[in-house]
Amino acid sequence: MASSPRLHASSSCPAGRGIHKLLAVCGTTTHMKNDLLLLKPEGPQVNKHLVFFHGDIQNFQDEMVLQPEGVEWLSWSLEQVAMMLGARFPQDHIWVVRASRMYLHKFSSYHNFVESNLFGAPQHAPYSHNAGALHHLRALLSHAMARAGLPNGFHPQKDTASIPARFSLTVVGFSKGCVVLNQMLCELGGARADRQMWDFVQSISDMFWLDGGHPGGSETWVTDKQVLRQLANSRIGIHVHVTPYEVRDPMRAWVGREHRSFIETLEEFGASPFHKIHFEDEPPSLENHFRVIQDF
Repeated sequence: MASSPRLHASSSCPAGRGIHKLLAVCGTTTHMKNDLLLLKPEGPQVNKHLVFFHGDIQNFQDEMVLQPEGVEWLSWSLEQVAMMLGARFPQDHIWVVRASRMYLHKFSSYHNFVESNLFGAPQHAPYSHNAGALHHLRALLSHAMARAGLPNGFHPQKDTASIPARFSLTVVGFSKGCVVLNQMLCELGGARADRQMWDFVQSISDMFWLDGGHPGGSETWVTDKQVLRQLANSRIGIHVHVTPYEVRDPMRAWVGREHRSFIETLEEFGASPFHKIHFEDEPPSLENHFRVIQDF
């Protein structure tokens, strides 16, 4: 993992929208760092932000080109994804968070956000007052906004200042990246009782799950009813986009069952999650798994 604190600009983005690479941005502690990409919005900048968590294989383009498996999927590099999201959300600051660990240059592990093994299978936990996905995300965004010189930021520590009134956040997880969103859900109940962290949670307008999956044998989707009740009672827009590659794999039948339970339980509690199965008339494929990023 690179550790340079500099901000780099890329010239590969069309229409004058440069992609900025921010390396080794601190999160909850100085030992918990992630690299990020930032694509600023077109036109007047408002305080809207979208954070994307990628899946396995995906990495910076200059690193993917060095890996035999990575070369095949270069069109889904983190830079390419940033540009796709920028086209879809032109008024948002697009943040792509690189997993802090890429085992064998392939398996992304978000252990700064949720306790995970080398292959990225998570061990979810309830809200903590000094650790977890919400704390790390808040601190990471705060430090990254300051590094990039963006106005209207906020302090990385929840107990020092509130979130700016017009700050809004959309969180998108793809494949393995959905473990971060799932951990955030597990923390909602405790965060609700923590007024200053709840201010940050209330800035989240929407959450998108894109074909979630990980190598663990369960908990690909959150099914705990108490956790899902907290989500249903929040004001967060819920968007679920999946493909047969994940939810109709007979070798991992639990993924489909958990996915159905996630949707049905939220509806039982009065939520109205948007739900779509993409490419359901095509054979399941890794290509279509990636394509959901562009098609959602």
